[in-house]
Amino acid sequence: MRSSHFTADPSANTTAEHDVIIAGCGPTGAMLAAELRLHDVRVLVLEKETEPVPFVRILGLHIRSLELMDMRGLLERILPHGRRRPAAGFFAAITKPAPAGLDSAHAYLLGIPQRVLVRLLEEHAIERGARVRHGCAVAGFEQDDEGVTVELADGERLRSRYLVGCDGARSTVRKLLGVGFPGEPSRNETLMGEMEVGVPPEEIAARTAEVGGTGSRFWLRPFGEGVYSVVVPAAEVSDRAEPPTLEDFQRQLRAIAGTDFGVHSPRWLSRFGDATRLAERYRVGRVLLAGDAAHIHPPIGGQGVNLGVQDAFNLGWKLAAQVRGWAPETLLDTYQAERHPVAADVLDNTRAQTELTSPEPGPQAVRRLLTELMDFNEVNRHLTEKITAIGIRYDFGEGPDLLGRRLPGIETGQGGLYGLLHRGRGLLLDRTGRLTAGGWADRVDYIADPAAALDVPCVLLRPDGHVAWIGDDQRDLDAHLSRWFGD
Repeated sequence: MRSSHFTADPSANTTAEHDVIIAGCGPTGAMLAAELRLHDVRVLVLEKETEPVPFVRILGLHIRSLELMDMRGLLERILPHGRRRPAAGFFAAITKPAPAGLDSAHAYLLGIPQRVLVRLLEEHAIERGARVRHGCAVAGFEQDDEGVTVELADGERLRSRYLVGCDGARSTVRKLLGVGFPGEPSRNETLMGEMEVGVPPEEIAARTAEVGGTGSRFWLRPFGEGVYSVVVPAAEVSDRAEPPTLEDFQRQLRAIAGTDFGVHSPRWLSRFGDATRLAERYRVGRVLLAGDAAHIHPPIGGQGVNLGVQDAFNLGWKLAAQVRGWAPETLLDTYQAERHPVAADVLDNTRAQTELTSPEPGPQAVRRLLTELMDFNEVNRHLTEKITAIGIRYDFGEGPDLLGRRLPGIETGQGGLYGLLHRGRGLLLDRTGRLTAGGWADRVDYIADPAAALDVPCVLLRPDGHVAWIGDDQRDLDAHLSRWFGD
């Protein structure tokens, strides 16, 4: 495949200098690089920006992302830089307490500055051996049966076996690949920022309760130390190309609430639309897409960065297996088969949440009804599990409900389960003591533990923590080891 921006050079060296080139060093790209390095894959990350983003946007890491960080020994590194908040009020900003029965040791939201998270993940990838080059933009590429030749904006050419576009919503890789990005354009623009306020919290709470009850895209939420997260419609802010100003927020607050609450000293200000799009394909030959390059949606529910990080965990070990030469024939194809439906579900739930913020009578009636239904713990928990991604079940075929789901961080005789997954390998957890990982010992760890907190005899876990097999028969196990980890 040749992009229109690529000029072929017949004399170019076709020997791959890298196993994988990743375009984009945001959370998705940095996490993918670290996952690949767990398997000694030669990784180069190209980031077009030379400096971190100038504003301090706060991202929220949901339960499943926190569990994945725990699986790789990253959580203790990240936690000191974030602020924990209850796992509540995610769906359409409907205020409800955290549901009972969330089966996780990390049943909270971790708010963390975007550039801090990116820095920590990039440092982690570099410590693992990844190379990162800033100020390098992909301008074109050409792929063949052996690899991908990537051309940078300055004309430099690089050779790799695979290319992964983690380069955001306006992905150059996706556009040059010719992959469709169908969906809906933005209809509603919203301003979001964090800033200090000049009135007492009681006054803010009373006024926002009165105005926010209309369901409009408006809120002021405390974010600690006198700082509030502020969201208002961008109805009168006309120039989309220009970043919003504090005056824009003040004007919109006065129009909606009759007061600007004395907002001042903004930490960051941004603007977003409700465009919703999903790439038609996540892979074309040796080029793949992940993160915002593959899907975009409104930030309501705070799922964006989590969806991208979880893409990286799903793709990393599969692409590494392909590079290392032991991947079953269809393993890399399961990346799209598993993650594309997950993204489609996120797009649908953000569409639903966005509708529930409309001030129109119909959406408001549905919002009131859903607010009542969420008083039932099962409803509240279902929606929370959907937003936080702990309810995902990949389709691995017929079997118990646990098959295809993530296994919570249970205790074993060798400590917490997630501590056994730091190396990014598969894990056979055997309560019978009669099974073996045999010829797969170079890629699957084995733990015999009769006391493991399981309701089934044995489980085979993939490197991303999802249950790939349940049972107690060695022959059946061998078939599933072959399915996921090669012959």
